[in-house]
Amino acid sequence: MGKPVRWGILGAGKFAREHMGPAINAATGAQLVALGTSSPEKAAPFKAFAPQLHVHYDYEAILADADVEVVYIPLPNHLHIDWAMKALRAGKHVLVEKPVGLQATQIDPLIAQRDKTGLIVTEAFMIAHHPQWSRVRDLIANGAIGDLRHVDGMFCYNNPDLTNVRFDPAKGGGSLPDIGVYTIGSTRMATGQEPLEITHADIDYLNGVDVTARVSAKFNGFSAHWVTGMNVHQTQHMTFLGSEGRIHLCAPFNAGSYGEAQLELTQSDGSLHVERWPDHAQYVTQVEAFSSSLRNNVPYAWSLEDARATQVVIDAVYAAAGSR
Repeated sequence: MGKPVRWGILGAGKFAREHMGPAINAATGAQLVALGTSSPEKAAPFKAFAPQLHVHYDYEAILADADVEVVYIPLPNHLHIDWAMKALRAGKHVLVEKPVGLQATQIDPLIAQRDKTGLIVTEAFMIAHHPQWSRVRDLIANGAIGDLRHVDGMFCYNNPDLTNVRFDPAKGGGSLPDIGVYTIGSTRMATGQEPLEITHADIDYLNGVDVTARVSAKFNGFSAHWVTGMNVHQTQHMTFLGSEGRIHLCAPFNAGSYGEAQLELTQSDGSLHVERWPDHAQYVTQVEAFSSSLRNNVPYAWSLEDARATQVVIDAVYAAAGSR
């Protein structure tokens, strides 16, 4: 790959501290060189695993840092578009956390700015870089389960801290923006299809955000049902039911931390095939893929258009439920 791609992080929140910061630091072909935070205390854990890190106590300083090529943006949801646009205008490539925008139309100016500048900007949809998902895609496309009939997906956790940003409607909180992007986005990614309509949307609200959502959709030839929850026991799975078999993912989203990535393929002859990826680090792979795209012009697995298409579905869910 040649010279490592130099990364800066805009914000020192928990997810960046525990996942993406270490991933950037560990990735081949990448180097974590800068962090933007208002707090020296928040910078300390980053310095522990990346002592070479230069800390800026102002976000704008990250954008002005000539040593930074890529800005990773893990800020609260409502700030994603604004800071991604600022980063592009400053000449930086951008990896922005999901969801990119809070409505699909908000993403359009970012796509236009990307095209104008020629810079890389995309959503940090890390599961697109896990081999279990490319395997699902191939199995469905090759007819391993016959004709796809139904997709069932669930992603839930129980967060009792109502002061958490995910419970703040002004900052883009809610289960659909936070984790619905995974159940919906992975269905789109695995099948290559967009839903024809949202047939059912039942949403429970707390403090103005959706804490639990039960959604059904109709696709061309199959149906889907997704459940997301922020006040439900930690659970995740994705199942693809076909006319001749079933694909089940045991840890489709937080592979490793939730459980081992396993794909179970059950076929009509009664056979069960299990594939495992016990050690794959999807955040590291995501960083390496982005860096390779920048250095070697290698196609990247997830685009802003992909992120926008998922947001179109989320917007339709809210509309079907009579909210937002």
